[in-house]
Amino acid sequence: MENNFDFTFSHIGVNCEDNTDAQAQALLLLELFGLPVTDGKDSVYSGPCIEIMKGAGRGEHGHIAIATNDIYGAMHMLEKRGIKFDETSAKYGDNGKMIVIYLQQNIAGFAVHLLQK
Repeated sequence: MENNFDFTFSHIGVNCEDNTDAQAQALLLLELFGLPVTDGKDSVYSGPCIEIMKGAGRGEHGHIAIATNDIYGAMHMLEKRGIKFDETSAKYGDNGKMIVIYLQQNIAGFAVHLLQK
């Protein structure tokens, strides 16, 4: 695949039952691997790349975030390859430009979203 969009792995989101479960999983990763815990509104981060959701999120298991330097160009290229996007999932920054959008298709039980770098 021609890659002018600098696709890189950003993070993985893991679905948990609730806040208590998310906190327990984050503490386990801290105890085992020393990954720092950062608590947020909807999730707990374990280190910089593991987002532990405080409830059921998208995807059976969670989500995978793929960062790109050009979210609009990446979408156009992927749409030409038959990929469809969930327009209702789009989030926009303060400047009005899209920063997140999910693919309609899941991969291995994970929802996938593009993330503007």
